[in-house]
Amino acid sequence: MSHPTPSIRSFLLPLAGLLTVAAPGRAQTPERPRPRPYPVFETPQFARAVEQGTRTRTGVPGPSYWQQYARYTLAGALDPATSQFTGEGTVRYYNRSPDSLRFLFLHVRHNLFREDALKNTTVPVTGGVTFSRVSAAGQDLTELENNRRTAGYRVNGTIMRVNLPAPLVPGDSIDLGFAWSMTLPPNGAPRQGNDGEVIYVAYWYPQMAVYDDVAGWNIDPYLGNGEFYMGYADYDVSLTVPAGWLVASTGTLANPEEVLSPTVRQRLAEARRGREVVHVVTEADRAPGRSTTAGKDGKLTWRFQAQNVRDVDWGTSDKYLWDATVAVTGGMTGGRPDTSNIYTFYRPSAQVWTNSARYARHSIEFLSHFLWPYPYAHMTSVDGPASCGGMEYPMMTCIGGFRDTTSLYGVIVHELAHMWFPMQVGSDETAHAWMDEGLTEYNEYQGEKDFFGQGGETQNRGFLLQVLGSGVDITLMRHGDHYDSGLAYGIASYFKMAANLRSLRAILGDSLFFQGYRGYGRAWAGKHPTEFDFFDAFNTAAGRDLWWFWRTWFYESWPLDQAVGSVTTVGDSVEITVRDEGLAPMPVFLRVTYAGGTTRDLRLPVDPWLAGARTQATTVPKEDGVTVVAIDPELWFPDVKPANNTWRPAAGAGGATTPP
Repeated sequence: MSHPTPSIRSFLLPLAGLLTVAAPGRAQTPERPRPRPYPVFETPQFARAVEQGTRTRTGVPGPSYWQQYARYTLAGALDPATSQFTGEGTVRYYNRSPDSLRFLFLHVRHNLFREDALKNTTVPVTGGVTFSRVSAAGQDLTELENNRRTAGYRVNGTIMRVNLPAPLVPGDSIDLGFAWSMTLPPNGAPRQGNDGEVIYVAYWYPQMAVYDDVAGWNIDPYLGNGEFYMGYADYDVSLTVPAGWLVASTGTLANPEEVLSPTVRQRLAEARRGREVVHVVTEADRAPGRSTTAGKDGKLTWRFQAQNVRDVDWGTSDKYLWDATVAVTGGMTGGRPDTSNIYTFYRPSAQVWTNSARYARHSIEFLSHFLWPYPYAHMTSVDGPASCGGMEYPMMTCIGGFRDTTSLYGVIVHELAHMWFPMQVGSDETAHAWMDEGLTEYNEYQGEKDFFGQGGETQNRGFLLQVLGSGVDITLMRHGDHYDSGLAYGIASYFKMAANLRSLRAILGDSLFFQGYRGYGRAWAGKHPTEFDFFDAFNTAAGRDLWWFWRTWFYESWPLDQAVGSVTTVGDSVEITVRDEGLAPMPVFLRVTYAGGTTRDLRLPVDPWLAGARTQATTVPKEDGVTVVAIDPELWFPDVKPANNTWRPAAGAGGATTPP
């Protein structure tokens, strides 16, 4: 869910009653001029990437596509009693670009918790990160007071710049080294925290910023609200905590014999052999020598390894219970297994979590079928501090504050859907939150429908209709840190984009929609798509440029209001006139119902609206009499005034009738 509140839906829905729909709900005369969409234009940077062969206009990477890579070796030690964390590590950074780099940028996101940090949300103050060593190519670097080009480093808020001793030329690599310390934030920190029982640790190490083929360095600071753009890398991570504390992390546990008791390892093996949920660690097991080995000096070091992921994050507690099962994910290429381990860690007090492994298993299996197979060795959900809300990390999600079955399943399937967007399809969430949140919200709805028989599409429709055209609705194409409220951010990035996908599916039909949707995802898995790659993937699948759709629903905040204008019997035919009283052009889906119960479906094209028309007419046979004319009876489109979408004859009406 990627939001610090307990639930984006529970946060937004109570506000629905405070909203009123503005002018779009009022009828407009057919003669009133309407805005005409104009094409979406590429940025010069994207056009240049196409010219250079790294991008195409077909929605797939170009033959010369490149992206940077890194390999991290990190070690950290946590003192839960004081929340003190010390870390050290190296990163080997590979320059796969055609450019020589004189300096590198990294993110130091824990500096959000410095008192003087710029931020757009309330966070606890814990002092940020203190570096005791920074090195490049084996040379210790000094901290610079300004942006001089001499070798050294400078930290500005959450961004670190490292001036290299010598340029990093194309095809070469460089080793960076770091040693640092920090105080982990308490409950109340966005997406992480320490609530006295469990600790979730995120964004805890210096991470390379993305240098890509379109924008070059992407160094938007972390302000607390907008999320992330991360590169792919390999990780070898060692984490030291007290014995008896379980650790859940991105990656595969590389030393189970050193940290897990024989009983726990035996139960994990049992979980791999069947479909039952196995209680790997019970309340009776939570102690050194029972859940974990005894350790040395009362401590254990857990080692995790992960390949081609965009981050590593972890949680730990001596209160955790641990459940495990297996999800069948479908066939994979390259010899990968077609199952993944499902793990959930939770406190005994969180009774609703007793079904969490089953929820996670269903989510991964459903999404593997709906999208494409889940590629990672495990998927882990942890009961975290309330300030986690629901937050995704590679192979991990931290969930806090959910205490009923429906909302817990909803947030689990949402967060696990993020394993596809943006964990695999690595878009720039900071700039375009809809590219991960909106797609994930839509996928969540499909999972809920499969699990419960109905999904959030139905539940959220009324709220969305109240918002569209109310003044709270803001365009999707806005930087994640530039929304003026959490409400506006959530509406655009989550609900409206999910509605856009539902509309697009109706316009294209399932075959072309999934050709575009899955084709986009598979083409950009492990890569960095832009919004134009997304548009082009669907244009290619559709066989036509859907420019009017992108302009209307991504760059504008025009409301849709189609109405049945008149239904008139003329001889053996019935003439139906449809009025477009809103601003958003869309094709018209009509269903005509006859007295005998038969129906006839028609579709009126979008082109007359694009030419400026305000009415369209069509005729159908009279047959045994028309009893209902309905616009969009399946509710595919977010029409802000559904009351004028249906016509029925008035009692005793003759040949010509018009809706009131």
